[in-house]
Amino acid sequence: MTSETPTAVWMPAAPKPGAISFAILFAVESFARAVVSAVVSVQAYDLLKSGQHVSLLFTIVGLFVPLGTLLVPILHHFMPRRWVYTTGVLLLIVASLCFASFTLFGQAAGMYLRVLGTAVLNITLSLYILDHIRRVELVRSEPLRLSFSVVSWTVGPYLGIWLYAQYGHAAPQIAAIIGAVVLLVIFWYLRLSTNPAISAGPARPVSPWASIGRFIAQPRLRLAWLIAFGRSCFWSSFFIYAPLLMIEGGLGKEAGGMLLSAGNAVLILAVVFGRIAERTSVRQVIVWSFGVGAAASLAAGLAGTEAPLLAASMLFIGSIAASSLDGVGGIPFMRAVKGRERAAMTGVYRTYIDFSDLIPSLVFSVALGFFGLGVVFIILAVWLAIVGLMAWIYLPRSM
Repeated sequence: MTSETPTAVWMPAAPKPGAISFAILFAVESFARAVVSAVVSVQAYDLLKSGQHVSLLFTIVGLFVPLGTLLVPILHHFMPRRWVYTTGVLLLIVASLCFASFTLFGQAAGMYLRVLGTAVLNITLSLYILDHIRRVELVRSEPLRLSFSVVSWTVGPYLGIWLYAQYGHAAPQIAAIIGAVVLLVIFWYLRLSTNPAISAGPARPVSPWASIGRFIAQPRLRLAWLIAFGRSCFWSSFFIYAPLLMIEGGLGKEAGGMLLSAGNAVLILAVVFGRIAERTSVRQVIVWSFGVGAAASLAAGLAGTEAPLLAASMLFIGSIAASSLDGVGGIPFMRAVKGRERAAMTGVYRTYIDFSDLIPSLVFSVALGFFGLGVVFIILAVWLAIVGLMAWIYLPRSM
């Protein structure tokens, strides 16, 4: 051996990146986020003592998130992709430290950093997936990735609320930090590489504004964004307002955590819906899922705080529909995006999550000034029906 021998020779060979590797990463990342997912809105409610004020807080934080997401692809021009991913994990850790302060400023800072860290991780992982998974395999690999995260999203929300109720506001944040550290260790063990044929891009980073224009100019990308935005509106409403509905309905904080855990447990069905999409079409699964989600949300809204158990049952059904959308809803984008535009277009596409946190919270904060908490899910139902109709009209029948 010479002094020029690469260090990597002395390291054990990492497994070849594939669907399983990405599924494991996503599962561990999901735990780090899931364990505080229910705590975020419940802690905000404890600080503000009002569902409308909680909605306003989410709106204010959401105003600052989209720009941060749009700037994430620029990081890929100045930093190796592995360090961008590492930055995302560190943002989750700092967010948990902010939440642990149990102050209004810490709450707002934690909410912002948590969303930004999630954006960095999602965008970077999506780029790794697009580099290593063939397009024809996405119908199977994407549901598999979501199914691996089922345990995290089943255990995490209830565990977080239980820790919060039994041991105080710092306990779930400690669990989240431990999950983030484990994620970082696994990620560096896998030593994922960037596809050089795709990663070789322009020397100068693409302006976020130019990326937005390029994205909007492509009808298939616009439709893919709308579909993703629609399904994300359900989940953001579910995570923020379902626990509040349980509290105001008299069932308590832990009931909210149990509902979120039960709703996320059905992510295991993502594989089933992926197989159904293979036998029928992605279009049919997407359209039917939006229809069922709209009907369930409407029923939950009409039940409201007067019948919280019925509302919870309807939201559980809605989560099944949303899980099917999680399994196949991202495929229209992955099949439409062009190779050399992946980083820039993924950054724009990822804003669907930011806007699904911002726009519903803004609308709901106004509506909650006049109506009870059930109005949230009635408005949501109307929107899901509209997106389902758009998908039925404009998604290619061959998809």
